[in-house]
Amino acid sequence: MSSNNNSTIPAFCQGIQHFGEKWPEFDKHAAKAVIAEGQNAIGNSADDASVYQTLLAADALRYLTLQVTGSKGSGHPGGFASSAEAHASLMMLGHTNIVTEVGHHAPGFYSSMFLDCSLEEMGIHNMDDMMQRFREKHGLLGHLSGAIPGLLAPAGPLGQGQHFAMAGAYLHRDKLFPVTIGDGGMGEPYVLNSMMHFNTAYPEVTNFLPTLIWNGYSQEHHSMVSLFDNAQMTAYWKGHGFKEVILVDAKDFDDSDQTGAYVDSSRFSLTQRLAFTKAVLTGIDAAAKSAMGGKLTAFIIKQLKGTGVHTTGAKSHNLYPADTLDQPHIIDGLQRRALPPEAWQLVRDNLRRAGGGPAAKTVVTEGELKFTPLPTLTMNEFAKTDKAVPATAMGALVAQVGLSDEKYVVTNADGNEASAMKNINDALKIRHPTQDPLYNQEPNGQCYEPLNEDACAGFAAGLALFGSRSIWLSYESFAINGWPIMQTVAQAMAELRRKTPSLVSMFTAGALEQGRNGWTHQRPEIENYFAAMMRNGNSYPLFPCDANSIQVAYEYATASYNKCMVIIASKSPLPVYMTLEESRCAMENGAATIYESTAGSKGTVVFAVTGDMIFLPVFEAKDKLEKEGYKVRIVAVVNPRRLYRPSDIAWDTVSEPDNKFMDDDHFNALFDADALLAVSGGPSASLEPVLVRTRAPKRDTFCWKRGETTASPAEIMEFNGITADAMVSTIDGFLGSRKAA
Repeated sequence: MSSNNNSTIPAFCQGIQHFGEKWPEFDKHAAKAVIAEGQNAIGNSADDASVYQTLLAADALRYLTLQVTGSKGSGHPGGFASSAEAHASLMMLGHTNIVTEVGHHAPGFYSSMFLDCSLEEMGIHNMDDMMQRFREKHGLLGHLSGAIPGLLAPAGPLGQGQHFAMAGAYLHRDKLFPVTIGDGGMGEPYVLNSMMHFNTAYPEVTNFLPTLIWNGYSQEHHSMVSLFDNAQMTAYWKGHGFKEVILVDAKDFDDSDQTGAYVDSSRFSLTQRLAFTKAVLTGIDAAAKSAMGGKLTAFIIKQLKGTGVHTTGAKSHNLYPADTLDQPHIIDGLQRRALPPEAWQLVRDNLRRAGGGPAAKTVVTEGELKFTPLPTLTMNEFAKTDKAVPATAMGALVAQVGLSDEKYVVTNADGNEASAMKNINDALKIRHPTQDPLYNQEPNGQCYEPLNEDACAGFAAGLALFGSRSIWLSYESFAINGWPIMQTVAQAMAELRRKTPSLVSMFTAGALEQGRNGWTHQRPEIENYFAAMMRNGNSYPLFPCDANSIQVAYEYATASYNKCMVIIASKSPLPVYMTLEESRCAMENGAATIYESTAGSKGTVVFAVTGDMIFLPVFEAKDKLEKEGYKVRIVAVVNPRRLYRPSDIAWDTVSEPDNKFMDDDHFNALFDADALLAVSGGPSASLEPVLVRTRAPKRDTFCWKRGETTASPAEIMEFNGITADAMVSTIDGFLGSRKAA
């Protein structure tokens, strides 16, 4: 560690604990920043000064990553450390719209945002500030969030980052969207599979660049692809449609006699470190130009996990409470990466100019994307004497939005036609390289149909997060395969500093319709997931009761911002209970009475119901109860989030907050009764707000238990105990001792 006069240390370096000596030929190659004021990238990737300064940036990123994690004895330095030359190269080349699949790279991404001045937007001006705010509330959370200035998207669960890159590329054809991917997640086939399907559907959209950080390890062991050789890895990517695969292997530059296929480039001589960095910088430059030129391209950097930090391999992945800044192994790692003050200023000058300015000012998600205004949707108002298919009624509105907004994308793995929404395909066409009018297939269609719910949910979620409208349509039973990214993005939207169209999804073919298919298609338990998310402040499961109210639900969801809207409905012809105007009132208020007896002397029974087909046994029970002398009120709970109390919901912690909740007087007018039955075709959690607030002295639930193969919805409801006779028996048990007046 060198001694430096404090007057020569840049202010942003306050808190940096170790400084080093100038590298050999520093004055020759680092006399001034290679990205001059007014420029946004280096001019020549093969230029010696550009290479030299890129390596300085890589080591600066490594140093900051290790010190900030060491400050808390917590966090993940190793994975990002092996990506440092690639990340620095992307920035020096002006490609700053970078996303990642690896949440564990968070401290490295925060370090890049610190160096380019983006973190000043949140009051982080120096290293002391960054250490204080790292992994703390209202600070730099442990995994990436799009709420951090300059960062485009969240990163937590593996396998999500490529969707954000593809969404960005789809919406911004003139910019490159690199996405760093760790080989620890490469055992999961859907990462490459989703990119392959996207390229088949959108062959002209190649301006995203998957950048594989191939370091041989996952977080606790060797990666599943650690035994691949370079030819196998290249073939793996080419087998998924990549036309150009550029691989740079640190082993080819090793002059330190390291053993094994994966080596630590920080152990090379400076000459060979620069040679390796030059190969990475020129390789990424070539890959970026290839991707922007219309060729599906991948870049792979291969070097040992933990390169340049405190240790290597999986042991470098995570810091533990004993790995603090006063420990010898952490001090040693920092001192090996320590840079002189002049180098820190040079790196900052380059990175704050890269891409046209700090990422917090220049990346695409720091502003609201201009999108086509919604048209006034033309609705088909069904009479209360009609039967109509809810899914089909909504499909007509989806078609209208798609025809008015060319960026609008509908995603569906199992097919719109199978969900009674062929009208969407008729209007918007399935995007497919094979043109076939019989199947509504067109190369420029707006219906994206990979047979993978993760890919469907991921693309729809990415588009919404990046500022464009979309909708994911699925069978309710398969939604769980794609839901994790929807939850991730819902949380991200809750934190954003900008407005963006809400996540919208609609799940058809609920359990009650899927008797013949059996339990594989009867998994409404996911509704408990949606219900639990209501409390986070911006999530709304919607349960339209008929073909009119589903049109209102879609209008309500599509016109909203920064929210997660989930519509649950059937694809069967069902009775109509509400007019469009009544549906709008119900959606805004949360619930509405759709039937009430005019007389009854044995007591009042209220049915609080989520769903549509489930009303069939409820109305049958109503008839029997009225004959026994009960007064019956049937309440459709269409927007249960509105029925919670304000204190139940974190509504005031989210962007675009919504504090409209039904007050006690209106709630009691709907649900006061001698007995209340909460009825759902799925699980009961969606009716929690009713059950926790009702004053009814007697209450019970009728809801889903488990799946079975049956010949009809009535039979599956009977199997689950959701029958009119069972409901009547329960009420008789509650109130049967009463005599009619």
